[in-house]
Amino acid sequence: MGDVWGTAVVTGASSGIGARYAARLAGLGWDTVLVARRADRLEDLARRLREQTGTAVETLVADLSVPADLARVAERAAARDVGFLLNNAGINGFGPFGALDPSLMAKVLDLNVVALTVLTRAALPGMVRRGRGAVVNVASLLAFAGSLPPGPLPQRAVYAGTKGYVLTFTRTLAAELAGGPPRLQALCPGLTATEFHLTSGAEPVPGREPAVHREGGMPVEEVVDASLAALDAGEVVCVPGLRGDPGRIEELVAAELALRAAAQPAR
Repeated sequence: MGDVWGTAVVTGASSGIGARYAARLAGLGWDTVLVARRADRLEDLARRLREQTGTAVETLVADLSVPADLARVAERAAARDVGFLLNNAGINGFGPFGALDPSLMAKVLDLNVVALTVLTRAALPGMVRRGRGAVVNVASLLAFAGSLPPGPLPQRAVYAGTKGYVLTFTRTLAAELAGGPPRLQALCPGLTATEFHLTSGAEPVPGREPAVHREGGMPVEEVVDASLAALDAGEVVCVPGLRGDPGRIEELVAAELALRAAAQPAR
């Protein structure tokens, strides 16, 4: 991802994939807009990026499940200088569906689906007009795990459903744009060594220093490396650490086409 097209908007930038992605983009010369709920974390990261890279860094403290906050960030994402959007903000809301608090369920949907869609809609038209840009939407390997029972996987009906939306939305939009530009990617990491599993997401993880959940997982640097390499290769779906034949995604597409063909009425 050697080309720099101005400013990158990074949501969920206070820790994990978002923080590391912002650092990599700044290291490549991108100015950045860091978006998250935790002002102290954002200011710490912004200061480090300014000192280490000399790039311009803005912070936008926002809860993207709040319509007024989402509108502010969407306005910034639509600006002419924005050439990269990382939709990384999201929460898990894991737990049995029948026991899931309705307010938490709504927050999962608002963050993982509504905010991602609104911000993509804000940023994309300008990128199309300018003939350059990239949108990376963070989905999850759990987008492919619909029928698998919990244990060791989490109880995840709503979360996995939202990530299935992100995957289908991104793939379908990329097809609508006929390969771009801009470049689109659905990033589908598996378990990653971040603080994501330390909370359901109703409230952010407390403390100024980033933490890592006990479950471990792929180092966040490797997830970002895989995403950037996939962008360079023009891959719409990126599954970091995918073992074996990289044509597995093509096999998925072939299976979908076969299913649609089989469902056509006989003539």
